[in-house]
Amino acid sequence: MMKWKQVWRKVSNYVRHDLKEIAFPSSLPDPPHLKPRRKLTWPEWFEVLKKASRLYVESWKRDISDDIDVLEGRAPPPKTGNGSKTENGTRDREPSTLEDVAVAARGGMETLRPVLQRIYMTRATAYKDALKNFIEGYQEGIAETMASKESLKSPIHEEGRNSTKDEKKGDNPEK
Repeated sequence: MMKWKQVWRKVSNYVRHDLKEIAFPSSLPDPPHLKPRRKLTWPEWFEVLKKASRLYVESWKRDISDDIDVLEGRAPPPKTGNGSKTENGTRDREPSTLEDVAVAARGGMETLRPVLQRIYMTRATAYKDALKNFIEGYQEGIAETMASKESLKSPIHEEGRNSTKDEKKGDNPEK
């Protein structure tokens, strides 16, 4: 009878403490320098939810990066007129990569695949060009270093070295 009590106690302790930690691990404590944020009140929470949902709905209609910059306290980026004017006087601009991906994602996998391939090819080309430029610069640096070492070994420098060595030895023929 005593063994059953011990077994039951060990199993119940395992389930109560260890198994709970295995199934639902507790998170690590916050670092000491982190100050906990206060909990939002219901009206504040509702206001945040309202702003987030408004921005989300507007994001499907247009680019909201300027609004986000203003909300975060940053100055909006300057407008550049790099596009050509259309008939109604507005400027036509090239869509960004993020906009391309967003439009393609709405169309499904068939439209998303070519956009992602174009992005990967563009990045691969940029990486290849950067690596090629690095190798060329590295080779130029090695060539300059080798040229400077060769110029130090020129006959003029060799004569100067030999004459100073001879003078130090005391083999001066004029004496």
